[in-house]
Amino acid sequence: MTYKDKSKSVEERVQHLLSLMTTEEKVGQLTQPFGWQTYTNDQGNITLNDSFKQQVENGGIGSLYGALRADPWTGVTLENGLSAREGAEAVNLIQRYAVEHSRLGIPILIGEECSHGHMAIDGTVYPVPLLLGSTWNVDLYREMCQAVARETRAQGGAVTYSPVLDVVRDPRWGRTEECFGEDPFLIGKLAVASVEGLQGESLDRDDAVAATLKHFVGYGSSEGGRNAGPVHMGWRELLEVDLYPFRKAVEAGAASIMPAYNEIDGTPCTVNTELLEDVLRKDWGFDGLVITDCGAINMLASGHDVAADGLEASVQAIEAGIDMEMSGEMFGQYLVQAVAEGKLDVQVLDQAASRVLALKFRLGLFEQPYVDADRAAEVIGSEQHIQLARQLAAEGVVLLKNEAHTLPLSIADVGQVAVIGPNADQAYNQLGDYTSPQPKSKVATVLDGIRSKLADQVEQVLYAPGCRIKGDSKEGFERALEVASQADTVIMVVGGSSARDFGEGTIDLKTGASNVSDNSWNDMECGEGIDRMTLGLAGVQLELIQEIHKLGKTLIVVYINGRPITEPWVDEHANAILEAWYPGQEGGHAIADILFGDVNPSGKLTISIPKHVGQLPIYYNGKRSRGKRYLEEDLEPRYAFGYGLSYTTYEYSEPKLSAASMTTGDSVTVSVNVTNTGRYAGAEVVQMYISDVVSSLTRPAKELKGFAKVSLEPGETKTVEFQIGAEHLQYIGRNLKPVVEPGQFHIHIGSSVNDTQMAELTVREA
Repeated sequence: MTYKDKSKSVEERVQHLLSLMTTEEKVGQLTQPFGWQTYTNDQGNITLNDSFKQQVENGGIGSLYGALRADPWTGVTLENGLSAREGAEAVNLIQRYAVEHSRLGIPILIGEECSHGHMAIDGTVYPVPLLLGSTWNVDLYREMCQAVARETRAQGGAVTYSPVLDVVRDPRWGRTEECFGEDPFLIGKLAVASVEGLQGESLDRDDAVAATLKHFVGYGSSEGGRNAGPVHMGWRELLEVDLYPFRKAVEAGAASIMPAYNEIDGTPCTVNTELLEDVLRKDWGFDGLVITDCGAINMLASGHDVAADGLEASVQAIEAGIDMEMSGEMFGQYLVQAVAEGKLDVQVLDQAASRVLALKFRLGLFEQPYVDADRAAEVIGSEQHIQLARQLAAEGVVLLKNEAHTLPLSIADVGQVAVIGPNADQAYNQLGDYTSPQPKSKVATVLDGIRSKLADQVEQVLYAPGCRIKGDSKEGFERALEVASQADTVIMVVGGSSARDFGEGTIDLKTGASNVSDNSWNDMECGEGIDRMTLGLAGVQLELIQEIHKLGKTLIVVYINGRPITEPWVDEHANAILEAWYPGQEGGHAIADILFGDVNPSGKLTISIPKHVGQLPIYYNGKRSRGKRYLEEDLEPRYAFGYGLSYTTYEYSEPKLSAASMTTGDSVTVSVNVTNTGRYAGAEVVQMYISDVVSSLTRPAKELKGFAKVSLEPGETKTVEFQIGAEHLQYIGRNLKPVVEPGQFHIHIGSSVNDTQMAELTVREA
């Protein structure tokens, strides 16, 4: 059989297999049921459900979503979920049935969530992307993606629904934590690293998974920061900003892409032919798989209301370029009927099915649909991966304030330490959304990290939660104040929570997003579906900090959260502030490493933090014409893009250009000397911004076009160089094509967007 012959090309194998398939079997390849519903786990005894078996026998299943996913939506818990080994065994059972009981023996594509680690029990939980971006360490992030791919494929997962490449414009949006930040250039660098790390040298290896770029496109620019809200954006901005990271990832070879829920100027992305066909396939040459987000086709008929019913919605979607429906029932329910009634050309169906099959061949699933359960148990959650999680967390934590060198603390002189706050010892609160439940022993909280650091004097570490993230109860204040009064130093660990409600709340079954709940047990104030009107601390957290401040103790605030926090009182009164985002399972150790000086903080903000929510939008690369100020406040953020303090100091020389002028088709080098002028070894993120002084169309005042993270010993100097060519100077012109205009450009290099030195470059017509 040609399609089973590995020596044949992927195209030959696809065409042969397609020629053997019925309409029902082709449609089956486009469907993706919920994976956790295919089996039952009875204390390690895994059996396949009859409904799954019947579906396989009646035409097949193309893919399964979240076969290994565990969270409140799935109902899979630590008690009834699968271990690393059991997960591999379950996937083998699923694949064996599909291969042996479907007419043509087509294996199933197992798709998993892996934004910051495989979303499965036992999987290593890395920091959320907002912290990963704050490391500005592309190589380290690529290494993490390799580790994630290794763990996921070891259990049989072959596709991941990551990376998230959305550009954040309003941080009230609950999915801010899933994004790298507000700058397309930085996101583009991480996008390429993600594809390289996840997909590896070849998709058919046992350490590679297919990357799915999401959410295509404009999802981070929704109206009011509301999830899946309308997006008001013209083509020029789309091409320059939101599409840029996706284009870079497609150029790197990304295998799959996922359209966003939102509409742009009235057209839902799920049926936006201009995006899915004209831009993605024709202009960029993308030949991979396009899969919807969960329930997106339903939204066409119930939400966007651009289709009368499920049949019309399904036909619109597949004709627009959709190849597979994630976790929905529209394709399976209506496409066979659409073909039979002449409402869908069979060639359109064949094209979609061929792309699904091509990816399966590229992944080597026909040759090796099974995995080694022993290897899964060995690879998943390995010590190497745990240490990587700790390093990433340490590099991404941002030091926002350090008055009078409050930090680092000295173990010998710290005295009594009070660790207070609702996030001081709540393991799940520091993991972020899209995280499976983890045993407490696997997650190091801040309290755990400090106790470990002060193991020889652990009796000096006092603890009280003080309050919850949400709610108005102050019943814990008295105990917190009592503990703080005994201490020399108070470490307040506050912020937010993206911990989904395990068992008592409700879940939106259409999208998997958690619903907002006022129940006392639910502290979730961030994550998918949890958008806010404000950026202040929820509940009575600020009041708790203020009461403890009255004691006159040294006050260190650690934020653990999924979006920027705007609290002017804390900015003014705390002695030191650490922004730790959601730092993952090793976050507590990483934060303790920074607090006590074993690690010099090197994280830099990838998202501007406003002084007041009324300043939004405040992203750094807005147009020069955006205006000057409000009556009450200017437009400067509290903490600017690229900002982050260190325990040492750095000195920059004036930037030097290899030539003062160049032609539009040429390139120059800019260099700068960076010296560590302090007492501590450290790593500095050197940032290059470019300004087009006069342009035919309005431009941002500064745009990030280069960065490098360099390690320096005290007194050491290193020279950092950046190449400047057409890609760094161009913008989308009047004809919606890239153009480099002759004229003056300012090259800014420094430690943040608001702390740079400048060189002038003249660009002449080639």
